[in-house]
Amino acid sequence: MSDLTRIRLLVCDVDGVLTDGRIIYDSAGAETKQFHVRDGSGLKYWLRAGHVAALLSGRSCAATERRAAELGISLVEQGVKEKWPVMERILQAAGCTADEAAYVGDDLPDLPVMLRVGCPVAVADAVDEVRAAARRVTALGGGQGAVREAIEWILKAQGRWDAIMARYARPDA
Repeated sequence: MSDLTRIRLLVCDVDGVLTDGRIIYDSAGAETKQFHVRDGSGLKYWLRAGHVAALLSGRSCAATERRAAELGISLVEQGVKEKWPVMERILQAAGCTADEAAYVGDDLPDLPVMLRVGCPVAVADAVDEVRAAARRVTALGGGQGAVREAIEWILKAQGRWDAIMARYARPDA
């Protein structure tokens, strides 16, 4: 496993990681998703730190595209059945090696990626096999701020969290 100071790319599954895993259809049949605002803030901090973020999902949903656009994430892969080959393309696009990547997952389709990256992270409510493969398991579940938790953990290890906090600190402190 890679040293956390080398992590430059964060890739997140969507359903069960950035959401609580529920699939909701409205009366017109459109799929909706709920995203946690602190995960979004964390992803913005990640990007502000000069890193790259990507979303890699087995499902396709317009809400995922919209959320990625709101956050400034341009690397979005949806409808992916085998995640590792697509992850290889994401690594190439980001100019990173697998050791320089963190991946946040929750279910079995995430394992091929988690077993190859430098920092595999599982959300608290991930399946047993995913938690066993993770370098760290978040205290929070998917869709409840788990991605933010992982981001803070990595940025603090890199000594970058203080710069994020400085933007919000009181001027007289």
